[in-house]
Amino acid sequence: MKQLRFAGQGKLEYDDVPDLEPKSGEVVIKTAVSVLCGSEMGAYRGNGMKAGNGGHEAAGIVLKLGENVTNLKVGDRVGVSPVAPCNDPACSYCSKGQFTWCKHWKFYGNFHSEQFLASARACQVLPDDVDWTTGVLITGDGFGVPYHSSTKFINKKPSTIAVFGAGPIGLGNVILQAYYGRRVIVSDISEARLELARKFGAFATINPKEKDAVETIKELTDGVGADITIECAGRPETVHQCFAAVRTGGQVIFNGEQPEIPISISGAFIRRDITATGSWFYHFCEYSDMLRLCREGLQAKSLVTHRLPFAEAATGYELFAAGKTGKVLLEY
Repeated sequence: MKQLRFAGQGKLEYDDVPDLEPKSGEVVIKTAVSVLCGSEMGAYRGNGMKAGNGGHEAAGIVLKLGENVTNLKVGDRVGVSPVAPCNDPACSYCSKGQFTWCKHWKFYGNFHSEQFLASARACQVLPDDVDWTTGVLITGDGFGVPYHSSTKFINKKPSTIAVFGAGPIGLGNVILQAYYGRRVIVSDISEARLELARKFGAFATINPKEKDAVETIKELTDGVGADITIECAGRPETVHQCFAAVRTGGQVIFNGEQPEIPISISGAFIRRDITATGSWFYHFCEYSDMLRLCREGLQAKSLVTHRLPFAEAATGYELFAAGKTGKVLLEY
């Protein structure tokens, strides 16, 4: 089978590798679609990988069953979480579908391939009314991260939300919060992605190269600040902007991975009663809620702005790396 390999410095190769064989508790999936994630960009732009790729969002058809798999059958259409549960039946987190909170969760990757391995317990069988695009987004972090973040809101009915960073995760937050009827303000340096934010329902957009993001958010909120700010860029400067742009008593949510940065506990938190919340990936048990929202009208699949055949993955990565897309989907 063909498997994509990050060759480094923005180059991709297709390797011929043996067909996969599942171990106990695993399945082999024949890939229907996979989508690109910003977390892949480090290896893609950098030194690459000795084997395989950073793909971890995909959906497809169950091809082979390992031993002790009882929840799936060959031919099932499934969406897959790369974060899989541990093997301890007594684990309270995994039994509740909260895999990311387990100390012994497992990670499966190399999803940009004609076949990929997955934990059977990390597969969701997709109903017939769920297309591949919607399925791959609500069973992975594409839409899972924005939804999981929304469950952490202390203020359950915020009026204004400011999103810093309009990559796919930021845009997913825009789609979801605009669907809920909230005023969403988006800051990003990519005009293409700001245009997508407006298309997805953003109330206002800001290019910080042209005007100060914090001051503009204050102007748009009568000097008060946003009820919630969401950091999706993964940059130290936007962390500080999130704290500066949120209202007193508000909440800052972190989606973007960050290096260590200096921050004033008194100035950023204590003296303004600010709550800061981390939000990583999503809970497997939250899939049914996302499915319900999509059936009620949420257009999660609009997050995919570009579709390309697997053989043209290089074009997809170039566009994605240039900040010109939402989610890029590869079709097999």
